[in-house]
Amino acid sequence: MRPASPPGRPAEEGSDQPPEEVGYRGPTACSAAGITYRQLDYWARTGLVEPSIRPAYGSGTQRLYSFRDIVVLKIVKRLLDTGVSLQNIRAAVKHLRSRGMTDLARMTLMSDGATVYECSSPDEVVDLLQGGQGVFGIAVGVVWKDVEGALSQLHGERVDTGETLVGNHPGDELARRRNRAG
Repeated sequence: MRPASPPGRPAEEGSDQPPEEVGYRGPTACSAAGITYRQLDYWARTGLVEPSIRPAYGSGTQRLYSFRDIVVLKIVKRLLDTGVSLQNIRAAVKHLRSRGMTDLARMTLMSDGATVYECSSPDEVVDLLQGGQGVFGIAVGVVWKDVEGALSQLHGERVDTGETLVGNHPGDELARRRNRAG
């Protein structure tokens, strides 16, 4: 068990993180992560969770969040809801950003309300609980699936062309027709 704070190695160029092909605007990120736009804006402006695809450059530009960013947003929301301090959440976010996508899907975050720990095996979770430290856990893989499900119903945007990508929501026929016409 390691505290979910810096000694994580940064993601490398040849890592398991493919370049993002789809980005999500603020309202979509909020909906999928279960947060308000005010929270999203504040977290971006304070550097807690910044969009990795496209930051806002002044008035009129739209931030564009990656799938991974939205998973991190949802984790931050859960940590805040359980009373973890912002300082510890910042350390956990930095650690999450340093991990590869495959690592994230297998990770469980545990907290005693003060420190956030990364557990990557069931034995580490048990050790933490037996030590009396773990109060709650977040299975990142479950958050991952929640975000995938939410985004399948929402709009994304192709990073290279800006084309709107419509989720599997039956009410989006009008958006599909606009894309074909444009």
